[in-house]
Amino acid sequence: MENTPSFDKIHLKFKLNGTYFDREDLKEVAYSFVKEGEDYEQSIGNFLMDWLDAKDHLFVRTSGSTGTPKHIKIQKQFMVNSAIASGDFFGISVGDTALHCLPAAYIAGKMMLVRAMILGLEIDLVAPTLHPLEEIEEQYDFSAMIPLQVSNSLNKINNIKQLIVGGAPVTKDLVESVQDKSTQVFETYGMTETVTHIAAKKINNFSASESIDSAHFKILPNVTISTDKRGCLVIDAPYIAEETIVTNDIVTLISESEFDWKGRYDNVINSGGVKLIPEQIEKKLAKVISQRFFVYGLNDAELGEKLILVIEGKAQEALKTSVKELKSLEKFEHPKAIYFTDKFEETANGKLLREATVEKLK
Repeated sequence: MENTPSFDKIHLKFKLNGTYFDREDLKEVAYSFVKEGEDYEQSIGNFLMDWLDAKDHLFVRTSGSTGTPKHIKIQKQFMVNSAIASGDFFGISVGDTALHCLPAAYIAGKMMLVRAMILGLEIDLVAPTLHPLEEIEEQYDFSAMIPLQVSNSLNKINNIKQLIVGGAPVTKDLVESVQDKSTQVFETYGMTETVTHIAAKKINNFSASESIDSAHFKILPNVTISTDKRGCLVIDAPYIAEETIVTNDIVTLISESEFDWKGRYDNVINSGGVKLIPEQIEKKLAKVISQRFFVYGLNDAELGEKLILVIEGKAQEALKTSVKELKSLEKFEHPKAIYFTDKFEETANGKLLREATVEKLK
């Protein structure tokens, strides 16, 4: 990657909340955010102070959705390389406007700031609430949100030209709700270890020959993908990760540059010798369940693991009947038991914790 800017450079066209800042001025902004800012600004200030120090790396904490949260070391230059790859993939240009509405404690929130500083964007900051567009009247070229923020912002989503959505799988309902929007919406695939997304999938504004069923995740520049013997995605991206990353994500490779995500290997349920992928069963169940839910494998003396369904909300007999009568479920995909619980257990940034939720049922 020739002519790549180094991490210690700030683009001359970079603007934060409407004002141009160079490195020295930005250090002062970071310091004042840490000392006097609101919680979300303190988080941004802490990141900017880390970014602007002399070290060539920083530590980022993982979300904890697929294991215990941990801090991992990431080279700042890898973050620059990731920002440039995103800029190329999404056609982000110097002077484009961006809205920052994610927590800066996690990689996705940090990377919005890196993209702005490296690509020369004009970025505005708002608190990372679940209703980020509530007070927004301006139009923006680019933003990133979690699915719940998108569902809560549908009445104003057209204020964003191009939106990337990540942090949790995008539901069928959410896909349907953005079909009539002018915003170009992409679901992203990535993790802290890959410095946010390494692939994205268009989920609306299809041409006559396209549809959501024909849409696949397309990889960003300088990424190579393959699968291991479990059918899990293997990512080779030397510009953003020092080592090849073997994931626990079961995928189907469509081509050298495209794949479909099926589910998590660590969620696979072995019931009576049959391997069940929860995410595939959940896709079918979504046709009759509107609130949040998941399926899970409970230890069972006879089957090894028995498939159960856990639904958030008050118990409903009619819903149980709808699930039992769902024709698209294969014989082994029918839950052996259905549980209702008032509230799912979650990580600090809103990701569902299946095991902890099931433990609470016992």
